Amino acid sequence: MKKLISIILLLAVGVIQAQNNIGQLLNSGIEDAKTFTEDYLMPATDGVVNALSNGWYNTAEGKSWGKFEISIIGNASFIQDENKSFTLNVDDYENLRFQNPSQTMGTVATVFGENNPDVVMVVEYQDEFGMTQELDITLPQGLGTAGVDIIPSAYLQASVGVLPGTEIKGRFIPKVDVDQGYGQLYGAAIQHEVTNWLPLAENFPIHISALVGYTNLQGGYDLDEASDIEGENQRVETEVDSWLFTAILSTKLPVINFYGGLGYYTGKSTTDLLGTYEIQTGLVSTATVTDPFSVTQEASGMKATIGAKLKLAFFRLHADYSFQQYNNFSVGLNFGI
Repeated sequence: MKKLISIILLLAVGVIQAQNNIGQLLNSGIEDAKTFTEDYLMPATDGVVNALSNGWYNTAEGKSWGKFEISIIGNASFIQDENKSFTLNVDDYENLRFQNPSQTMGTVATVFGENNPDVVMVVEYQDEFGMTQELDITLPQGLGTAGVDIIPSAYLQASVGVLPGTEIKGRFIPKVDVDQGYGQLYGAAIQHEVTNWLPLAENFPIHISALVGYTNLQGGYDLDEASDIEGENQRVETEVDSWLFTAILSTKLPVINFYGGLGYYTGKSTTDLLGTYEIQTGLVSTATVTDPFSVTQEASGMKATIGAKLKLAFFRLHADYSFQQYNNFSVGLNFGI
């Protein structure tokens, strides 16, 4: 279980696949490295914000005071081909070009993609004698090299009724250390059933509720052992915040019920490249760069969810599918009263 959780969390960090090569890009200058990293990581921001917005509900029926439910939730968000590459335009860079000097644009891998064959770029810089020098660097590969086509997430989730028709929810994964990395997750939500506001509520054929949920994911990776650039305390740290605002409907059947939601998700990620890096500034000279850059990106969009929940003797099962930028399939095993 620990290994599974570790994979889930560290996949979300994304930049781990690029640990050496993003460091090499610093030889092209901090601004060039930051420009590339923004394009390279943008699909990860979209995908993880999408993924963390899922799994918050399986019914619109509000719990009465003291009623509770404990759930194990698993999600799989699907990566589309258009999320696996982006167009690199050398006009957006100061010191970076393709090996073919006449080539100005090319398709390269994002964090979800793969460069096959490797894409080698040329960094041009002035040495201490005023001469133009060149340095070859290989662009980062992505998770496509491992055949990854989904963004997985899983967590333990609990909910409890605190007021008539109102419940609070929480989700959590404790800090998990694996290899040179770590990850942790927590979240909270509030759901309130509004059906009771309606006339003849007891005879109304469906439950209606509203939910607001927040999830935070943090992860990091130590680059010191793998980095090709001299330096100290080299690491990547990432934090992702995801919000969901949604309306929910569900049926009132005795054994199997159907539910759906229409909502809006929004969030952001912040990725920091930290530590000291000795970058090439001449044939025999280097410069020390400390905490080179931070990249903050935002994602948002609409989503619609349809699902079903089966009530059995002492537990319940649910499954749903969400239509969003990264479509998602979610399943859950639920216990409670």
